[in-house]
Amino acid sequence: VSTSPALGPGREAHNGNLSLDAAPLRYSREFGFTIPGRAILVDDIRVRGTATTGLGQEEPVAAAKAAAHMEKVTRCYFEGGYQDTCVYLLEHLSWGHSIPGPSILIDQNSTILVEPGCTAVVTRLGDICITVGSGVVRPVGPRLDPIQLSIFSHRFMSIAEQMGRILQRTAISTNIKERLDFSCALFGPEGGLVSNAPHIPVHLGAMQETVQFQIRNLGANLREGDVILSNHPRAGGSHLPDLTVITPVFWPGEPRPVFFVASRGHHADIGGITPGSMPPHSHSLQEEGAVFISFKLVKDGVFQEEEVTKALMAPGQIPGSSGTRNLHDNLSDLRAQVAANQKGIHLVNELIGHYGLEVVQAYMAHIQANAEVAVQEMLRDFARRQGEPGRPLLVEAEDFMDDGSPIRLKVAVDPEEGKATFDFTGSGHEVHGNCNAPRAITLSALIYCLRCMVGRDIPLNQGCLAPVRAIIPKGSILDPSLDAAVVGGNVLTSQRVVDVIFRAFGACAASQGCMNNITFGNELVSYYETVAGGAGAGPGWHGRSGVHTHMTNTRITDPEILEKRYPVILKSFELAQGTGGAGQFRGGSGVRRELLFRQQMVLSVLTERRAFRPYGLQGGESGAPGLNLLTRRDGRTLNLGGKTSVTVFPGDIFRLQTPGGGGFGPPTEPAPAEEGQGVPPRGRPFAERGSVCDYRLAQETA
Repeated sequence: VSTSPALGPGREAHNGNLSLDAAPLRYSREFGFTIPGRAILVDDIRVRGTATTGLGQEEPVAAAKAAAHMEKVTRCYFEGGYQDTCVYLLEHLSWGHSIPGPSILIDQNSTILVEPGCTAVVTRLGDICITVGSGVVRPVGPRLDPIQLSIFSHRFMSIAEQMGRILQRTAISTNIKERLDFSCALFGPEGGLVSNAPHIPVHLGAMQETVQFQIRNLGANLREGDVILSNHPRAGGSHLPDLTVITPVFWPGEPRPVFFVASRGHHADIGGITPGSMPPHSHSLQEEGAVFISFKLVKDGVFQEEEVTKALMAPGQIPGSSGTRNLHDNLSDLRAQVAANQKGIHLVNELIGHYGLEVVQAYMAHIQANAEVAVQEMLRDFARRQGEPGRPLLVEAEDFMDDGSPIRLKVAVDPEEGKATFDFTGSGHEVHGNCNAPRAITLSALIYCLRCMVGRDIPLNQGCLAPVRAIIPKGSILDPSLDAAVVGGNVLTSQRVVDVIFRAFGACAASQGCMNNITFGNELVSYYETVAGGAGAGPGWHGRSGVHTHMTNTRITDPEILEKRYPVILKSFELAQGTGGAGQFRGGSGVRRELLFRQQMVLSVLTERRAFRPYGLQGGESGAPGLNLLTRRDGRTLNLGGKTSVTVFPGDIFRLQTPGGGGFGPPTEPAPAEEGQGVPPRGRPFAERGSVCDYRLAQETA
């Protein structure tokens, strides 16, 4: 809050600063809600003084009395070939001189190029004003223009990226602020995904299911000033700790929302039977924490703190369960998600204000149509390479969860229309444990795989699924009943679905196939992390070592932050060399990570690929399975298996080894590239580019 010391309460400053009475309005504009009854803390007061010296900073130049003096003519290369280019010295130019391009203007400190079709004019103060082309800006209409399509694609993606930066900066939990376990995206008026930042793939594909559910469920009850909170699987949720905050975007004169913005963040604890809300042995949804279907987190612009607190503590009423163990972080991160959405609303309104609603929504449709065409081309190309001319192509694949549950897929591709049917009939029944994947997660894995196999730089959006029909049997592990436990389906089964899809297309060998979910805590602290492993090799590259793969894209917590905030010591964290599958192209290696506990806590591990190894392709060998060991302080070493909760004591050490990736091609003729470097065997090396690269670099320099 910025105020003036000379003002009394309720008065406005003449220089535009706000008084204390106006602070709630400014807070609402910035964060999207208010919290009535809270005291306003004046953190600092800034005093700004302005004055004038009366001395001119710039002197006008003399007006031109003759044509500009040209020093010489040289030949310069432009698009289309060499052209005669006039050279001028700036010191010989005067106010009013007009220099047509192509020309070069030179002074002692700079060189200015005036391109063909442009005109440079010397201003009264000696500046150079260049008019590009005719100087007339053509209005952008709803009709498709390839250049504007690229511009809008990046504008939409930029909205989601800026939302993510706001969320990262304003959140306080380690999970969101340090590990970046969140996603932000923009959705159309019908809830279809328009664009996203390169955050967490398992979130992004499922979030449109959440938005579309709220549109169906709330309908006209969605009003300006409302923000919706949801995490239930039947409402498009992934698993309960992933809380999705959705805000409708309204535009004057439009009765319904014109867009939606949403952010999904993993909260380290929302109650349930174990600290961290990732219970390895949950058998029902109620054991996994607080449940929200269409909860109004903000109503008429007011943050519903009391109501959401009751909902977060509600699991404590179930025997053997607890309410959230970290309410402060929950509330703070939810406010950060609302603020991130508010940033998205500002940016969407700014875009509409510049181009008009008709144009913005038209290019939203163009971007989705472009993604549809890209997927169709990929499917046609795959059918041409693998099938017979003029005949539909049928491919299939199968893999197993560690409990033996099969994931089966048959893909029928129509080479003429560029469409495909993905049929998961034959996949295992809903399981008694928690590896059930909600339907939204299965679709999320599918849209991710399609986007990966498209050889073009397009935003991941609803258009990717337009040429595809998915058959997912109800009551299966991929579309379970409403009360089924699902906490492991989001983080484990989703990875297996990806492996099966890529196996059917022969795209690459299996990656670690697991997110290696590690949770520990007690009544005072809760911590959750996913740990990297080996990536699968493919036709032309070695698998990367020690990376998050496919449906996860989080960052590991820095050791200094981990040891400062939590009662553990990180004893080691290194690559598990040799765990990748051998092959012409070798699979990436997993990692080894050792944690020494300093307090009594509950350790929970929720992992896969401890029984079935990540497969190799085309003669490549499988990667090594993972391993979870606990060494007690008396020297005993226990194999914890893939899924368990155990009480640990000071001095106990948890040793995790994550799976390696599968190899590709027979190992008799290994490629010369170093493991994990990913250098193709022929052609030019691939130069990193695009939004994912830009986002990673921005995060590394944050």
